[in-house]
Amino acid sequence: MSSFNHAVIEEFRANAGQVGGPFEGSELILLTTTGARSGKAHTVPLGFARGDGELLVVASAAGADRHPAWYHNLLALPLVQVETGAEEYEAVAVPAEGARRDALFARIARAEPGYGEYQARTRRVIPVVALQRTHEAPSQEGGIAGKLLDVHGWLRAQLALVRELAREEPSRVGAASLGLQLRQHCLAFCHSLEFHHRSEDAGLFPYLEQQHPHMREFFRRIGAEHRVIARLQEELVRALDAPGAGFSQRVERMSRELEAHLDGEEAQLLPVLRALGA
Repeated sequence: MSSFNHAVIEEFRANAGQVGGPFEGSELILLTTTGARSGKAHTVPLGFARGDGELLVVASAAGADRHPAWYHNLLALPLVQVETGAEEYEAVAVPAEGARRDALFARIARAEPGYGEYQARTRRVIPVVALQRTHEAPSQEGGIAGKLLDVHGWLRAQLALVRELAREEPSRVGAASLGLQLRQHCLAFCHSLEFHHRSEDAGLFPYLEQQHPHMREFFRRIGAEHRVIARLQEELVRALDAPGAGFSQRVERMSRELEAHLDGEEAQLLPVLRALGA
């Protein structure tokens, strides 16, 4: 991170999103992506525009011939953190495509002509990225049981969206590439699912098995289900780069397996977690 960006970020966080200097009077957000290679958090201050219920950012890099690092990061790992000064939330970053990208860029450039100047400097098509807030429906209970329900609810919602997008693009899913909306939400779902299952296998389940030895066979079965779902997830991620006619079927199979897994896990674990009172 440059010393200039570091200073802007510190001032932003210290003053609820307000900064001075060259950005005085401008609205900024902080966008945090995960490094595609390093796996480390990468935060940048960015100007933004408002879309239909979402924020839009432009990967201008001041007209450079290469996309900025944060754009490459979000293509690999679409889940990002957004700070507005008033709040912080998670979003799925989805670059606009085709005519929609052109219309959004033209509107933004009319309001901020500098973006048009940046586009004139480079042959690359400057991306416009929609930050689509992830709408979680928090459970009504607290503790570990509530957190488990929140995570499961998020996974179900993302997978339902992926299924809907796959059904809406029957011609695209058998083509050479998927629509970016479908691709980004599919990646966000798969990465989150992998992290959730690893956390369960490494932390929650060993702890619960110590407290409830009679559940050992249940945890062995759930671990085996995790491995089956992990294989399906890996196949789904590979299919993003070389989709064929079977992509929708892969999504449907993942949905069936995951729904059955989540239902069974909740039936067995929620009573135990609620009894812990944690």
